[in-house]
Amino acid sequence: MKFNIAKNTLLKAFNKHQQFCVGSCHAFMALRTDYIHQLKTVHDELGIKYVRFHGIFNDDMNTICDFTNIFPIPGGERFREISFHRCGIAFDNILSIGMKPFIELGFMPSQLANAPVQGNMTFYGSNVNLPKDYDEWAGYIQEFIRYLIHRYGEKEVLEWYFEVWNEPDLKGVFFNDTKQDYFKLYEATVNAIKRVHSGLRVGGPSTSGSKWIQSFITYCKENKLPLDFVSTHQYAGDPLIGVTDAGDPDLEGAEVSFDKSGFLKIGELFEKLPEDTKCLDILRMIFSDPTETKDLHENLFRKNAMIAKKQSDGLPLLYTEWNLCASFSAISNDTRKAAAYLIKTSLDIEDYVDGSAVWCFSDIFEELHQFTQEFHGGFGLQTLNGIPKPSFYALKMLAMVGGNRLDLGAESTDGEIGIAAFSDENTKQVLLFRHKMKQLSLPKVTATVSFELNKRPAGVTLYRIDDTHCNPYQLWLDEGSPSDLTPSEIEEYKEKTSMKKEKIEFSYENGVMAFDAMLGVNDIWLICIE
Repeated sequence: MKFNIAKNTLLKAFNKHQQFCVGSCHAFMALRTDYIHQLKTVHDELGIKYVRFHGIFNDDMNTICDFTNIFPIPGGERFREISFHRCGIAFDNILSIGMKPFIELGFMPSQLANAPVQGNMTFYGSNVNLPKDYDEWAGYIQEFIRYLIHRYGEKEVLEWYFEVWNEPDLKGVFFNDTKQDYFKLYEATVNAIKRVHSGLRVGGPSTSGSKWIQSFITYCKENKLPLDFVSTHQYAGDPLIGVTDAGDPDLEGAEVSFDKSGFLKIGELFEKLPEDTKCLDILRMIFSDPTETKDLHENLFRKNAMIAKKQSDGLPLLYTEWNLCASFSAISNDTRKAAAYLIKTSLDIEDYVDGSAVWCFSDIFEELHQFTQEFHGGFGLQTLNGIPKPSFYALKMLAMVGGNRLDLGAESTDGEIGIAAFSDENTKQVLLFRHKMKQLSLPKVTATVSFELNKRPAGVTLYRIDDTHCNPYQLWLDEGSPSDLTPSEIEEYKEKTSMKKEKIEFSYENGVMAFDAMLGVNDIWLICIE
C-alpha cells in the first residue's frame, strides 16, 4: 500500500477535541490520592483540561443530612441540613492539579427523590428517580451554585460546564422515567441555575448513542429554555439489551428500557460453574465483547456525529462519553485495538465535534465492582495501579502531533490502513494505523509513504504501539497474568512498556522523503520528521 503526501497539500487547524475532557468514576473517588495522582498524569502528559464524573449528589457525598442519619429517632427527618463540603474537597483536588470540573448534575439525593434507591447498574447506590418536589430540587441546585461561586469565585466557575444528568434514555439504568420527564427535569434545573447566574454554561441531554438531540432542542425552543451546549455519548459496541448503536439518531429517539431478561439466566449459569470460578470470569460470561462478537460499523461515530452536528442547531456539540466498547470487562479495553479505535475515531470526527471526553481515565472505577486484577477489561486509560494502556499512548500520540493537519481527504482514514499528517513550525508528523474492529491474526502489511519536502530531514524518529511496544497487557500475559503486582513490579511494567523513541530508515531523493512501515492488525506508528 502506497501513500504520497504532496508538498502543496492544504493545511487546516487540527481540532484536538479529545484534549477537552476525560471521564472517570463517581465523585467520591476524587477524594482519593491515587485517583488524583493518575488524573494529574493524564493532564500533564495528554493535555486534557476537564474531568467529568457521575454522582456529585449521590448519598456518599453527604450533601443532605437529617437527624435520622445520626440517630434513627422518629421525627428526626424534619431537621435537615445541606452541605457541599465533600463536593468542595473533590473540586479542590481537581483544581490543584491544573484541571477543571465538568459537572454532571446527578444523581438524586435520597431525601429529595420521589422513590427510594432501586436496583440499577451502580454498585455505589445511585438514586435515579425524579425529585418529589421540583421547587425543593430547584432550591437545592441554587444553593449548590451559590456555594461554588462563593468558594471559587465567579470568574472561575464561569469556566466550568454544567450537564443535567447522565444517559436518561437508559430507563432503569440511569433514569427511571420518560423522555418528557427528563425534559421537565432539565427545565427545572437550568432555570434554577440561570436565576443565580445567567452566564453559567448548562446543557444536555447527555444521552447514549447520539439520541434525543432533535426533540430536546425543539423542547427547549418551544419552552424558551436556555441551552448553552448539546451533549451526548457514543460507543462502537454497547452491551445493554435493546440499545442500538447504529443508524440515524433521529430514528433512535424512542425510550430504551434495560431488559434484564436479555441476560443469561444467572441461576442456571451458577449451577454449572465450579466454586473457584472468578467473579470476573462470570461477568464476562454475562457481558460479551460486542466488538469481537458482532460486525460493527467502523464509521458509525462519524456518521452519527455528522447528524448530531446538524441537529445541534449551531450550538457546541460535546461528546461527553465515548470509547470503543461500553461492555465493562471486555478484554478489548486493555488492548491496542482500543488504541487504534481512538486514533481513527478522533481523526474521523474532528470536523463535527467541539469537544469530547474519552471514558475514562483510570480503572479506579467501581460502577459495578472494583476489580483488582491488573488487566480486567476496565474502561480506563490506566490500570488500577496506574500502568498506562495502549489507549493512553494513542491519546499521547495525538497530543504530540502539530497543530495543523494536512488535508489528505476523508478517505485517508477509511481503508484498512489509515494515514494522517500534521505539521507545526519546525516538524512534521505522519500517523499510520491499521484498524480492524476484530483483533484478527493476519500477516503484516507494508505501507510505503513518500513525503515531498523542501530539504532532507535532519532527523526522523518513530514511536509505535504494537505487540511489543506500549503494550503492558501483552507483557502481563507473557508473564503468566500475575494476580498481584508489587509497587516495584508496577514501576517495572511502566518502564518496559513506556513510549520510546526509535530511529527509522528512510530515503531522500529529488525532494521526496520515503519510508516503509510494517503494520500488524491495530498497530499504530507515529513518525516525526525534523
